[in-house]
Amino acid sequence: MFDSYAENTLHYNQERCINCGMCSSVCPHGVFTHGEEAAILSAPSACMECGACALNCPVQAIEVESGVGCAWAMISAAVRGKDMDSGTCGCGGEAGSCCGNDTKKIS
Repeated sequence: MFDSYAENTLHYNQERCINCGMCSSVCPHGVFTHGEEAAILSAPSACMECGACALNCPVQAIEVESGVGCAWAMISAAVRGKDMDSGTCGCGGEAGSCCGNDTKKIS
């Protein structure tokens, strides 16, 4: 059974990585860091599943069910009476952002 408190949907295939640095550039939680040969999955439990890394990976080395963690962040913010712009989600959740439904790459 999937435990959303201990697991997430992030899957990284380091062998496919070309070390472009996009994942570490777009990740709002520092899940990836730049390595010598390939990106390093340095903080997988910090992944909020926004999908920015997967959307921007030119070789599809990263897969994530985008929206799962971001939806949780939005629900948590609502329950606590906080605004999403206060940094809970990290990207704002607007259309075209890493949490939005737009599939365009972030530049």
